[in-house]
This record gives sequence, structure tokens and C-alpha cells, in this order.
Amino acid sequence: MKRLFAIPAVAAVLFLGGCIPSIGPEKDEVIQENDEVEQETVLIPEVQLNEHYYRTLLPFKKSASRGLIVNRVYSKYDIGEVEEGLMRLSSKHFDPKDHFFQEGQFLDQTKTLQWLSRKSEENPEGLNPSVTDKMTPQEISEKAPIYLAHILEQDYYVKTGDKKVGLAGISIGLAMNSVYYQRDAAEADIPDKTIEQQGMKMAEAVVQRMRKIDGVGNVPITVGLFKQESRSSIVPGTYFATTFVDKGKDAPSGWKEVNEEFVLLPASSKVDNYREVNNTFEKLKEDVNNYFPGFVSIVGTAFYSDNDLKSLKVKVPIQFYGKNEVIALTQYMTSLVLKYYPDIEVEVSITSANGPESLIMKQPGEEEPNVHIYSY
Repeated sequence: MKRLFAIPAVAAVLFLGGCIPSIGPEKDEVIQENDEVEQETVLIPEVQLNEHYYRTLLPFKKSASRGLIVNRVYSKYDIGEVEEGLMRLSSKHFDPKDHFFQEGQFLDQTKTLQWLSRKSEENPEGLNPSVTDKMTPQEISEKAPIYLAHILEQDYYVKTGDKKVGLAGISIGLAMNSVYYQRDAAEADIPDKTIEQQGMKMAEAVVQRMRKIDGVGNVPITVGLFKQESRSSIVPGTYFATTFVDKGKDAPSGWKEVNEEFVLLPASSKVDNYREVNNTFEKLKEDVNNYFPGFVSIVGTAFYSDNDLKSLKVKVPIQFYGKNEVIALTQYMTSLVLKYYPDIEVEVSITSANGPESLIMKQPGEEEPNVHIYSY
């Protein structure tokens, strides 16, 4: 295994001014540098799972605002995509080849909750609009809904010298509500244009405030605006806009559209944009049902970026009749994945009432997917 540093010891020491470790039989220790806090020794893992994943500094540090997302982001689908989507945006500025990841350490729970709350005399830091006692629930829904649901921070480090790493950039994700749920009142949709305007306005305030936090300094800041789906949605929301605030700047200079979308398959017949992909998925379902009758509830989630299909996740629930059936189905599904989706990333999860039964994972262009059949 290739070493990150040419040193005779099993581990080398790097200082954390920003450094990330990787998992493996060998590891490098480095010093994490920071002008505002005491230096720490951290590990950089040797193994990078793939070119899209960052290696993470060890010991793993939980986000200073960890746990808030669960109560503020509607579904597990959105929770995962808020984090993964922000990493995708970050990778355009902080290359996973030489940058290392750490969960956000600058925004603590107290500060994050202040910013997420409504603005008031007691909390002038609130980013969501203020309300008065005289406002009716309808007026609040129309004029002052909760726009901002969550703030996610990610920190990125890079080697700054021999056995040292330093903070290279920060990414901020603002999760915006598309529906306002008010107790004892009807839910209200928030127009896309309003979400965009409010998100950009809040992003400017967040960047200015981040610059004043000890340790942040003048590093570049990436900001992404994420639109949550409704509570009933079974596909995640997506980032729809992003900006890059260069080193030393305290305000975005311009925004770029993020063209990403998740589509549930089989798709509605009204969705013309995905007719070809939907037809292919229907063929896959038909092939499975021809040889394994009864699998009518196969569903998929397709991920599009810049109008191109990038990945597909397929869920296949089965009635468990024995391990031989699982093996046979897994083998057949693997052949269908290679037949219909040779050039995209695919994940197929076969489950029963007992839990996961098998998993098929294929990267673009692979002739031999990774297949695992669970044993209990």
C-alpha cells in the first residue's frame, strides 16, 4: 500500500491546521494547525474508498451542531442528501485527491439554533422572519413562514508542510423549506422564487458572520442552497444554487444554478423527460417478474446531474422462501444490471422481512460488480 509520507515509523505525525486521516493497516499522523486553538495530532487514513470520497481526519470529530438536523430536516432521504450533495459541490473547489474532511467545528449548537430561529428582540441573530402576536396563522404562512430549516457546515483541510495540515476551506449548506408546516393550520407551499431569494439573502449574512468566528480566517467558503421535499416525499430534495466566496471575501460575487434531480421509477406517464430511462426500468421489472413472479413492487431512484443519468438505486423486496432463491435472484439481477446499465453507478438492495438479503454495487464501466449475500 502506498504511504502518504516516506517515514520509517508505522505512523508519521501531522499537525491539524487541517488534516484528515484514512482507514487502513498503515496510517499517517500529522499536526493540525490552527492559529486560534491548540494544535492537535491527527491521523490521515491510507485508503480512499473512491475518487469521490474524502479521507476523514481521525479521531473522528462530531459536528459541533450534531443532532439538530434530525428535528429540522423532514426525511432520512433529505438528511443524507443535504450532506452528500454538499460534498459534491465542495469537490469542485476542494479536490478529494489532496483535501481532507472534518465535520463542522466552528458552528456550535447554540449559535446554529440562534441563526435558525426567528428574528426577535430577544434573538436579533435569527435568520427566519419575525412575527407578531397580531398575525393570524394564514398571515404567517403567507408573509413569514420558516424558510431556513437547517445549516450544515463541512470543513476541508490540506497539507501545509511536512507533517502539517491546515484549514483550506469551509462549505455551508442551507436547507430551505419548500412547504411550511404550522401547528393547527394548513400546510403552505413556498414558491421556488421565494426560496431562492430568501436563501441567497441568508447566505450573504451567514458568510459575513462566519468571517467573524475565531479560526475561520480568510479561507474560501462554498455555499449551497438545498430545497427540501415535502414530508411525504420518498425521494430526496436537491441543491439548486451554489456560490464560491473566494479567500478573504465576505460576500458572494455571483450564483450558479445546480442542475440535479432525483426521479422515482417507475415514473409517471406524464414525465416525458425520463421516458427512455423509465422504459428501460420497466423492461428490468418485466424480466424479473418473468422468472420470479410476484416482484411487482420493485422501485428505483434515478439521480440526474446536468440532465444526464448518473446513478440508480433499486430496491427489491421479496418474500423469503430460502437462501437458494436469494442467490438465484441476486445472480439474475446482476446480469440485468450489466445488460441495462453498463455506464452508470448502480446499487441494488434485495430485502425481506428478515432484513437485507443481498447487495449489488457497480461502478460505471465495470464488468464485474461487487456482490454480497448476507448470512445470518
